[in-house]
Amino acid sequence: MTSQHNVTAATDWWRDAVIYQVYPRSFADANGDGMGDLAGVRSRLPYLRDLGVDAVWLSPFYASPQADAGYDVADYRAIDPMFGTLPDAEAVITEAHRLGLRIIVDLVPNHCSDQHAWFRRGLAEGPGSTLRERFHFRKGRGENGELPPNDWESLFGGPAWTRVPDGEWYLHLFAPEQPDFNWDHPAVQDEFRSILRFWLDLGVDGFRVDVAHGLVKAPGLPDMGHGEQLKLLGNQVLPFFDQDGVHDIYRSWRTVLDEYSGDRIAVAEAWAPTADRTALYVRPDELHQAFNFHYLNTEWNAAALREAIDSSLDAMRPVAAPTTWVLSNHDVVRHRTRLGGGLDRARAATLLMLALPGSAYLYQGEELGLPEVTDLPDEVRQDPSFFRDSGQEGLRDGCRVPLPWRGDEAPYGFGDGGSWLPQPDDWAALTVEAQTGDPASTLELYRTALALRRAHPGLGAGDAVEWLAAPDGVLAFRRPGGLVCTVNTTGATVRMPAPGRLLLSSRQLDATDGEFELPADTAIWWEE
Repeated sequence: MTSQHNVTAATDWWRDAVIYQVYPRSFADANGDGMGDLAGVRSRLPYLRDLGVDAVWLSPFYASPQADAGYDVADYRAIDPMFGTLPDAEAVITEAHRLGLRIIVDLVPNHCSDQHAWFRRGLAEGPGSTLRERFHFRKGRGENGELPPNDWESLFGGPAWTRVPDGEWYLHLFAPEQPDFNWDHPAVQDEFRSILRFWLDLGVDGFRVDVAHGLVKAPGLPDMGHGEQLKLLGNQVLPFFDQDGVHDIYRSWRTVLDEYSGDRIAVAEAWAPTADRTALYVRPDELHQAFNFHYLNTEWNAAALREAIDSSLDAMRPVAAPTTWVLSNHDVVRHRTRLGGGLDRARAATLLMLALPGSAYLYQGEELGLPEVTDLPDEVRQDPSFFRDSGQEGLRDGCRVPLPWRGDEAPYGFGDGGSWLPQPDDWAALTVEAQTGDPASTLELYRTALALRRAHPGLGAGDAVEWLAAPDGVLAFRRPGGLVCTVNTTGATVRMPAPGRLLLSSRQLDATDGEFELPADTAIWWEE
């Protein structure tokens, strides 16, 4: 069975798409085991349609031992039983298309699980196995090979190498349970083109490419020469990231994507030292979009935001790719908490983001104004880097707490069997049910903003903004089509002339006689 690709045709739909990330284990639980699943996702697709998004990106649901929440894939063509079955995945795709939504699935090509058939067989066959050539197996250094082959560090802490009983070492830039593929090997390249076609044949509309910058390693796997390598991520040249060879891989993938009708796309999770390096991933014959981590990491400051916006648009313009904007995802602190200004600032940041030209990514629960859960007890945490020294901070579970749908107490309609991470006791006012129909709620702000974004000619696709004169700490820009956005990043109210008719504000406004007071942490959309 394959999904009929009956989503309304739209040329380059991805250039202004709002794409909603679903973290399946935390979205909705249909079978009452405390863990979200694909049947739960399917049951809530009408909610996403009504929210006003264009596409749904599903984090991994493949067969996996779950050493890293499914980013350790044992079988790229099978569904992990905790999430359901392959027919469940097909049903999600079919129902999404019926509702006018597109489906993007996560693809993890840098590494697999140590339970993947290739890796298990390579281990069993021992040194000299041709299967080991599909990974990075090496002899160790030192008198008896007791030292790792080089000084690379895992992003989750400790060496990026693990020794197997026969004495050889294998490379894993993440957890030891996640061996890196050797992308110089033709079998690896063939396998992933086959995996792309498998899911495209089932009807998916695209792929989010995990660690898109990591597939190719520098020849000879040279030493870094120093420690604390994680601190260099995204701002320095590294021998294991952003090597030029990755672009040949993505050109071959683009050829596969272009074989299929319906504008199928691929989105790069690419940490590169500069915006210009990121732009290389989205040249016309490579991938379609790349995540804008530069913007995500920008502080709540008018000058810094303006610089990030300008540099992002400038980098994408020469390659004719849309700029993407994102504030939250499954790996970072929710922006309501991270930006430091509470819900008012989070709402303002959202309206700013949705007013910018290009494509926007939303992370499940941000439309409810969910804060980061910062007080999870150690015994419930599951982020693998939490249990290792010197790696990432290990606190990614705080943004992965299951969603509150309805009711006054946990699990708030997530499912009938509790939730795999505990939900706070004070989330009753944040449920979908509690916020629906309340014009002051964050959920209704998102619904209104997304409806306007779809309808207004001054919102959506494009590659430029026109900056307008504004007081210090205030951003003001015009979009072609008569849309003006003003944002106050200061801590004080600012009085300004009104540039037009009020369309939407992140907070209640007092506008009189052609002037208005713009409170701190407020964003407004105007129509000229």
